[in-house]
Amino acid sequence: MLINLEMGQLTPPFGMLLFVMQGVAPPDVTFDKIVRASMPYIFFDILIMAMIIIWPQLALWLPSIVQ
Repeated sequence: MLINLEMGQLTPPFGMLLFVMQGVAPPDVTFDKIVRASMPYIFFDILIMAMIIIWPQLALWLPSIVQ
């Protein structure tokens, strides 16, 4: 759930984190550059979510040790 929430904060059109990055970036950095720079993170988030869906043991391993 946390990975999905983070993806929602990062992806357009409601990417609040992208607007925060634009606010702290120098004036010559365009919003398009910020969106393109976030694409690798979005790709890896999707990859990790797919891995967790295919192999749920990845997410359940640590909680099973704690018990």
